[in-house]
Order: sequence, then C-alpha cells, then structure tokens
Amino acid sequence: MVLGAQRVFVSHLSGVAVFDPVGDQVGRVRDVVAMLRVGGRPPRVLGLVVEVVSRRRIFLPMTRVTGVASGQVITTGVVNMRRFEQRPTETLVLGELLDRQVTLVETGEKVTVLDIGLTQVPGRRDWLIDKVFVRRGGGGLRRRRSGETLTAEWSAVTGLSLEEEGQGAANLLATFEQLRPADLANVLHHLSPKRRAEVAAALDDDRLADVLEELPDDDQVEILGKLKEERAADVLEAMDPDDAADLLSELPEGDMNRLLELMEPQDAAPVRRLLTYEEHTAGGMMTTEPIVLRPDATVADALARVRVQDLSAPLAAQVYVCRPPEETPTGKYLGLVHFQRLLREPPGTLVGSVVDTDLRPLPPNTPLPTLTSYLAAYNIVSVPVVDESGSLLGAVTVDDVLDHLLPDDWREAAARETFGVHEPMESLRDGRGTADG
Repeated sequence: MVLGAQRVFVSHLSGVAVFDPVGDQVGRVRDVVAMLRVGGRPPRVLGLVVEVVSRRRIFLPMTRVTGVASGQVITTGVVNMRRFEQRPTETLVLGELLDRQVTLVETGEKVTVLDIGLTQVPGRRDWLIDKVFVRRGGGGLRRRRSGETLTAEWSAVTGLSLEEEGQGAANLLATFEQLRPADLANVLHHLSPKRRAEVAAALDDDRLADVLEELPDDDQVEILGKLKEERAADVLEAMDPDDAADLLSELPEGDMNRLLELMEPQDAAPVRRLLTYEEHTAGGMMTTEPIVLRPDATVADALARVRVQDLSAPLAAQVYVCRPPEETPTGKYLGLVHFQRLLREPPGTLVGSVVDTDLRPLPPNTPLPTLTSYLAAYNIVSVPVVDESGSLLGAVTVDDVLDHLLPDDWREAAARETFGVHEPMESLRDGRGTADG
C-alpha cells in the first residue's frame, strides 16, 4: 500500500517495522500522535511514536514518512533520536482513543471505539483521522444485536473532539488553525507573553518553526528562550537553515553554541556554515537547500523536484545543475534551468543539455545592494551563490532580500492594513477568550 493511496487503520500500524530508504530497520511503531480539534473537525495526524533498538521511544513526523507497504513504514532516513515527550495538545491514538465510549450523533446511543482510520489529504503531506470503527453495546429501541460493529465518519460521533467552550491554548490553536504562518505570527505578536508562550508550547515543531520564521527577532528570541532546550533544538532543526542561523545569531554566544550541540549534526552543519557569513551579504541571506541536480538528471526528474509541496515558490522557480556531490557545498556548479524552460522540453531530456550558463553566480560576500540590483536587472527570483572553487553554496531568494530591505515593523503594518489581524484579536476579548490568558 502506497502512503496516501488508501486508508490506514491504527491497529494495523501497531508493531509495524520502520525502515530507512536503504532497508535498515529503525524500530517499530508503538503509537500514532494526533492533535484533536474543535467540534467534529477531523484531527491532524502529527506523527508516529517509534521504539528504536535501545527501547527508547522517539517521535517520527508524518512529513518524514514516505510510504507504508506490505506491513512496513518507510522513512526519509532523517530520524531524530531524542526521547518522545507527549505535549498537552497531543493525543496518543492507540493509548488514549481506543476503548473510549463515545456517542453516535444520529441516534444518541453509546458505542465503544475499536479502531481509528487515517487518510492522507489528496495532493498534500497532511494526514487526518476521518473514520471511527465502533461496537454497539446492544439493546435500545431497535434491539440491535449486542456487539454489532460499524464504521462511522469522525463527525458522526461525539466525545472525542475538543469542547467548543474551552479557553485553553489548545482551543485557541484550533480557532487559528486555518491561518497562514504569517497571519498566525501576527496574532502571536499581539498576545500577552504568557499566552504567547502557551500557544508556542502547544504548536507542533513544524508549525512553530513556520511561525517563528515570520515573527520579529525579539519575539523569536522570547519564544525560543521559554522552550526547553531540547525542544528549542528540535524547532531549529525544522526551520530553514538560513532562518535558524538568523535566530541563533540573536542569542548570546553560549546559548547559541549549546543549541547547536543539541541539534542533529546533519541539521546543525549548514547552520554553522551560514553563521560564518556577515548578515547583509549573499552568504548570510542564502538558503543551503536549493534544488540541486546532476547534469545526467532528466527534465522529468527536475519537474518532480519542483512539484514538492513544501518548497517555496522562489526556490521552485529554477534548478541548479552541479557535479556530485549534490548536497551543498556541491561539486562544480554548471548553471541553472528555469522551470519555464523545463515545461517546454521533453521529459527525457537531460538537464545538462538545456542548462543556462549565461547567468553568472555571485560570491558569498556580495553585499545587499548588489544582490538587489542583480535580481532586478535579470528579472529573477533567486540567484546562485558559489565559493572560490566554483562549488554551489546555496541560493538567495527574493523574499529573503525583501526581509532585509523592508522596515523592521513591516509585518505588523501589513497585518493592520491587509490581513485585518485585529479582527481575531477582538474575538479573544469579547467573551470567547482572553488575550491576557
């Protein structure tokens, strides 16, 4: 079964072996972690609790699960080995939802939860709980046979979701769940420090990382400082390396070094490299994770990489062709291919044959004014950065350049004038919640 192709019931995941891409066993699934939501809305599946060889239980985000086939889970190979700690807004599906008594909305009768069905949102990496397999207790006006079972929609039962009238951080999160990271960041900015810390603690690592990237520096430092150090390291790992480096550079040197040591080595390495460059230079602003392909890759390979949902639009605009290795710093940089050119070429064409070598790359010490002029002059949204040996170090995208050109309070001004961020804030003060906690 390919992940997302059909529904998975949690009972079929219990004890299933977890493998990395080369076939080495990482551990076994012991539970599924979900975040319940207000009313009958299907909960989000955050990840899996995996027991590794040392019997330590770790957390595997669903974004790092690439498939479930023939009774096994396949991961991307990047696994954080820190011990799993359940957070207040998280629910263990096997441990806490099975055997619960709930009520069927249509009939009002009590039933027992036997299993939970998960499904992937089409075209996305998000997973939801959408089905509940239950057993009736028998009796009642219709005299159903005791032990009769049925599969119901999540919204067809009550007793599992969050209560609408709740005032805690979990319900505040549910209220703002549909907001884009930039909008949620503006909401957080206007909360009291106490409530801001509560909401940040309740967000999962990936969501908090996305929100932190949109917050002013002082808010980032405040929130990170109130997290446990291991959690702070996890969130930094989930951030884009350039944003993580910018945040760490705002911390005292001792705190910065301690968090870097707690991060996984493969996540800390690009951040350490970025910290060696001046802030307002190409090296200080670049991302170390552009799309890099070998010259013998095909146009079909390139388009598959461009289609990855989590990739930002500026990074998806072009691919960079390099000799191996393909991780930055790469082998020799050969040139780039814009995605519009990819759309015009047959799928089997090698990218090395259509590479654009006219657009010169920039060195990492290129200052901000030169970067701005370069992007404007060539009408591009990202630019390659190479070292003295000609290896690709990363790419600077137009959104990162704008972040450094706009005034410090541009996010708050945009929230007032464009997003209407004060509207949800008013709802926190009109009796449905309180911004002061």
